[in-house]
Amino acid sequence: MSRYQPARKPTLYFIGVTTAKSSIMKVFPAWAEDLGLGDVQILGMDFPLHADPESYREAVAFIRDDPMSLGALVTTHKIDLFNACRDMFDVIDPFAMLMKETSCISKADGKLVCHAKDPISSGLSIDGFLGPDYFARTGSEVFSIGAGGSTIALTWHLMRQARGADVPSRVVVSNRSAHRLDEIREIHARIPTDVTLEYVLAPLPTDNDAVLPGLKPGSLVINATGLGKDAPGSPLSDAAVFPESAVVWDLNYRGDLVFLDQARAQATARGLTIVDGWTYFIHGWTQVIAEVFHITIGSDAATIDRLTEIAHRAAKG
Repeated sequence: MSRYQPARKPTLYFIGVTTAKSSIMKVFPAWAEDLGLGDVQILGMDFPLHADPESYREAVAFIRDDPMSLGALVTTHKIDLFNACRDMFDVIDPFAMLMKETSCISKADGKLVCHAKDPISSGLSIDGFLGPDYFARTGSEVFSIGAGGSTIALTWHLMRQARGADVPSRVVVSNRSAHRLDEIREIHARIPTDVTLEYVLAPLPTDNDAVLPGLKPGSLVINATGLGKDAPGSPLSDAAVFPESAVVWDLNYRGDLVFLDQARAQATARGLTIVDGWTYFIHGWTQVIAEVFHITIGSDAATIDRLTEIAHRAAKG
C-alpha cells in the first residue's frame, strides 16, 4: 500500500531533503497565478541523503499512476533516483541519458518522461553572472566542489567545444567519495572537449583548501555539495584562501551558507565576486514548471526579472 494519497488537484512534487524550508513553497502559488496555471499545488517529498532505492521507486510509481500528479522537480537525489528508477521511464531525454540523472519528471501523451534540466538552468545562470567571453578574456579556471548532478551539468555547459574559445583553461572537480569521481570522469569522457580535466579525492575540507592556491586569478569556485543547505557546514575550512579576483558561487540560496560567509570575509582583500544560488533557483524551477505544465516560459531578461520580482515578494510574505 502506497504511503502517498491521490492528489485532488493538479500537483507538482518537490523531491528533496528539507523541502518545507524552501522558498518555492511560497513562490510557486504566486508564479502559478502569474502564469495562469489555475487551481494547482506543490507538495514536498522528503528523503534522506542516498535513500533506499525502493523508496524512490515507490514515489515515482505513485506520480506515474496518479492522474492528478503531473510531475516533479528533483534536487539532491538526481543521480540516486535515476539509478533506482531508470527502467520506469518511458522516455529519457538526451541530457538525462548522458548525465545519468533525473532533475525533472513529467508526463506527455501517457508516457512518463525523465529530464535533466540542469545543463540549461545552470548555463543560463553562469552566463548571466559571468557575462560574455569571460574565460576567453581571463584564461581562468573552474573548481567545482562536489561531483553530483549539478557539477556534471555545469561542467558540460562550460567545457563543450560549441563555446569556442570561451572555455576554462582547466576544470577541477573534487568529491568526498571516489565512486562519484569515477562516474563524472566517465561522463566527461563522452563530451568532446579540449579542456584539461582534473579530479581530486577530498574527504576533508583541507583537501579542498589545498586546490585553491593552484588556481589562476579570476577562477570560478563553486560549492556544489549541498553543504550549507542539506547538511551543515562548508566544503572548505576557515583557513582556505580564495584566488585573487575569484568568482565564488554557492548553488545554495538558503541554509547556514558557511561557504558564502567564508568568501565574504575575504571579499575585499581578495577582490572576490560572490554569487548565491537565487538565480539558479529561478531558472531551475521555471524550466521544470514549463515542462510539467506544458507551457512556455521565456528565459529572456524581462521574463526572468518579472518572475524574480514575484519570487522575492512571495518569499518575504
